[in-house]
Amino acid sequence: MAGLQAVDKVEIHVVIDNATDSLSSIPAHAESEFAYLARNGMRELAGDNLCCACHGLSYLITARRGDSSRTVLFDSGPEGYAFERNCTRLGVNVGAVESIVLSHGHWDHGGGMLKALDLIRVKNGNRPIPYYAHPEMFRSRARKLPGGEMLPSRDVPSIEILTERGAQVVNTRAAQMLLDGMFHLSGEIPRVTLFERGLAGHYQRTEDGLDWTPDPWLTDERFLSVNVKSKGLLVFTACSHAGVINVLTHARACFPAVPLYAVAGGFHLSGPNEPIIPATVEAMKDFGLSVIAAGHCTGWRAVTALMNVFGDSIVDPSVVGKRYTF
Repeated sequence: MAGLQAVDKVEIHVVIDNATDSLSSIPAHAESEFAYLARNGMRELAGDNLCCACHGLSYLITARRGDSSRTVLFDSGPEGYAFERNCTRLGVNVGAVESIVLSHGHWDHGGGMLKALDLIRVKNGNRPIPYYAHPEMFRSRARKLPGGEMLPSRDVPSIEILTERGAQVVNTRAAQMLLDGMFHLSGEIPRVTLFERGLAGHYQRTEDGLDWTPDPWLTDERFLSVNVKSKGLLVFTACSHAGVINVLTHARACFPAVPLYAVAGGFHLSGPNEPIIPATVEAMKDFGLSVIAAGHCTGWRAVTALMNVFGDSIVDPSVVGKRYTF
C-alpha cells in the first residue's frame, strides 16, 4: 500500500464516545468540548448545549494537504439521536463528508448510519456517498449469556437499505486507498499474537440462518490510517476485536517506512479481556507511540494501566466532543 500520501494536518472530532470529560487538563494537541463550544459561540453552559455520551464510537476525520481537504466519517455510534444531537451541538459540517467507513458490523458503531447518511446528503446536495464495508459485517450477531441462551445484537443496515439511502457500498475484504490517497483502510487484520484471542462468547448466524456459530475473531473489523508529515502514522481502531497489538503490528507492516505516531479508539480491554491488560500494555512499548487516545470499550482498568506505564504526556483518553489536531 505504497500509495498513502503524507498530509500536512489531520483534525479529528469525537462525535460519539462512551465518556464525557471537559474538566481534566489535556495536552496542546487536543481541545475539550467545553473549550471548543465556547470558542464557537456557546453563550451559556447548560446540559442542552452539550453532547451526550453513549456506548459507541464515531470520529469525523479531516486530512489537509496544501489547499485540499478531505473528510471521512469513521463509524456513526449506536443510534441516530445521539449522532444528530452531537453533530448539531458541535456545529460540525457533515456535508463535507466524502466517504464513510464502518469499522465492523456492531450496532454501537453502525446504528446511527442511516441518520448520518440523511444528514450528510441534506448538506451535500443529495450526492451519493461511498460507503466502505466488509461482507461479514452484514451477518447477524449475538452474545451467549451465562445460562446458554443467545442475546441477539441489532443488525447494522443492509446493503439494500444503505443503497436506498444514497450509499455507494464498496463491499470488499481488500485494503483500500481513499480520497486522493490521504486515507488507508486496512483489509482483514492478521491475528499473530499469542495472547489476543478475540471476543469470547460472540456468535454469528450460520449462512442458512438456522443456528449460531462461534465468531470470536470478527474478521470484518478494519482500521483506518493517515500519514501526517513529520509525525507519522495515525491509526484509528474502533474496537480492536483483533487485539490492539495485532492492529498496530499490521499497521506497521503495511507501512514499514513510516513510524507509528498515534492510536485512537477502543481497545476492548474491558470485561472478559481484562486478563490480557498487562501483556497488552507491555507489548505497546514496542511501537514508540507519541499519543494513545484510548476510549470507547477500552475500560477504566486498561486506561489506568496505560497511564501508569506511559504517563499523561502520551495517554490522552478519547471522550465525546473532544477535538484532536496533529
